[in-house]
Amino acid sequence: MLQIERIRSSQARSATEREAILRDPGFGKHFSDHMATVDWSADRGWHNAQVRPRAPFSIDPASAVLHYAQEIFEGMKAYRDAAGRIIFFRPEENAKRFQNSAERMAMPQIPTDLFLRALQALVEMDQDWVPEGEGSLYLRPFLFADEAFLGVRPSNSYKFCIIASPVGSYFKGGAKPISVWVSQEYSRAAKGGTGHAKCGGNYAGSLVAQAVATEQGCDQVIFLDAAEGRWIEELGGMNVFFVMDDGTLLTPALGTVLPGITRDSVIALARDRGLTVREDRYEFAQWQADAESGRLREAFACGTAATIAPIGQVKHGGGSFSIRNGGMGEVTAALRSTLLGIQKGTEPDPHGWVRGLAELARA
Repeated sequence: MLQIERIRSSQARSATEREAILRDPGFGKHFSDHMATVDWSADRGWHNAQVRPRAPFSIDPASAVLHYAQEIFEGMKAYRDAAGRIIFFRPEENAKRFQNSAERMAMPQIPTDLFLRALQALVEMDQDWVPEGEGSLYLRPFLFADEAFLGVRPSNSYKFCIIASPVGSYFKGGAKPISVWVSQEYSRAAKGGTGHAKCGGNYAGSLVAQAVATEQGCDQVIFLDAAEGRWIEELGGMNVFFVMDDGTLLTPALGTVLPGITRDSVIALARDRGLTVREDRYEFAQWQADAESGRLREAFACGTAATIAPIGQVKHGGGSFSIRNGGMGEVTAALRSTLLGIQKGTEPDPHGWVRGLAELARA
């Protein structure tokens, strides 16, 4: 088993500095004192595993990631429950998705055991950065190609890293309903592409559409399929669900859509509540018609960062429409409350999703 060396920072922030940050961390603006790193090379495999002081990387200008975008990442959180215990939500699923993303991008797959042990070692070192109350410690594992070579082929060396950032609410103002812009000019993914992989290129391609959404006064962009421009797929960084008047919960099927861990959890929790869940296509024109007729009762987006965010208003090139008068629906509120409760350790965990820090490597 590859051992993880631990090197404590001599320049860690003081308790006073850290507590000032934790009072109002925002999202993704502040970072803990350490990072976990593991190297991979074609001749040695995984090696040089460390938790060490957070610091910039030194990479060659010819590093493959800078030219051919061989890069993947994950998003996950550590929480502190009411008893002060640090807990994680389905971390092994993040490890599996990370492996699937690596396979699609022709990158080495980090073993689940090593992924989780690196996560455990980092959070143990930086456990004072896990907020109490509503906040959490956002964890960002990522892998990038660092071989200095300009040929178009998979790299022969890579660096795996995990960094940590204390966070509050993803959206300003908390869980209020968000507005979305339907992009009918740009698409996110196509059949056979990388839509199901969590790679940086997918997000880079979404940024111009998100900029348009912002110009239109919306919080997020939502994409339609690339082939016909008719079928709803997902937001720039979240999956989407629709609650119909017959109690059915509808969400776009996987394929070009990212298999969100929050998405999978919502499906399970909805079925626990007796709801029928359909993973199927849903046409944008039908979405508008259903919202106007009342057949559609609620809509919400979900993901690790935002958890569950109700959608109140939808704008597009031809106008706009509201859902449930722009408020949060009962099903959305109930699913959000249950999911957050499990993640924070205040609700029963019937599916065995929660892992404590000490048991993380045994997940």
